[in-house]
Amino acid sequence: MESVKESIVIDCKSETVTSINQMIRDFAKNNIKEVIIENPLARHNLGVCITDPIHLIYNGDVGYYAVSLCDKVTATINGNCGWAVGENLMSGEIVVNGNAASSCAASLRGGIVVVKGEAGARAGISMKGGTLIIGGNTGYMTGFMMQKGKMIICGDAGKALGDSMYDGVIYVGGKIAELGNGTKVEEVSEEEKDEIKSLLDFYQIEPPPSFQKIVPNGLLHHFNKKEFRVWKEIL
Repeated sequence: MESVKESIVIDCKSETVTSINQMIRDFAKNNIKEVIIENPLARHNLGVCITDPIHLIYNGDVGYYAVSLCDKVTATINGNCGWAVGENLMSGEIVVNGNAASSCAASLRGGIVVVKGEAGARAGISMKGGTLIIGGNTGYMTGFMMQKGKMIICGDAGKALGDSMYDGVIYVGGKIAELGNGTKVEEVSEEEKDEIKSLLDFYQIEPPPSFQKIVPNGLLHHFNKKEFRVWKEIL
C-alpha cells in the first residue's frame, strides 16, 4: 500500500482558484496533513469552504476571503491578507504574519484568528464566538454587533469600538479613539491578565503594559417603546 504524503506543494502560478480549492479539499479528504501554497499572488478566495482537517501554509500575500467558511482547518499566512480573512471560521486556527485588511474574522464562530500586524476597519464584525488577536492597531467599528467571543487588541482602536455589541469582550492595550454605542469599560481581573499574557506569549506577540476591558452595558438588550427616546439616544 502506497504511503500517504505528509505535505504537498501547490504552485498557484499554473492553477486557477477553482482548481486550487478543489485540490485542497481532495487532499484534506485523503488525510494529507499539510498543503504549502506557493505564489498566491494576492488572489482571492484561496482555501475556502474546507471542512476536513488540514494545515495550509501560504507563502506570500493573499486576497479577499482567505481561509473563509472553513472548519477544523489551521493556516499560516506568511504575508498580508485582504478583506475578511477567516470569515465564518467554525473551528481551527489562522495566524497572519503580516497585516489584515477590513473585516478580518467577520462572523467568527469558533477557533482563533491571530493577526500579528495591523488590522483594518470592522475587524471581528458580528463575531459569534472564538478569539481574535490583533498585535497592532485596528480600524473603526471593530467589534461592531459582536454577539460572543473574545478580542485582544494590543495597539490602538479606531472610532465606534464595539458599537452595538450584545455580548463578548474586547481588550485594548492602546488608545481608544471612541467607544461605540452600548458599551462600557470594566476592570481587567488578574485571571484575565494571566490568560491574555499566556495567549500573547504563545503567539510571540509583545504585550502592552496594560489593557482596558470593553463590554456591553446592556442598554441595547431590551427595547421598551415607552422609553423610545432613551433607546434612540443610546443608538
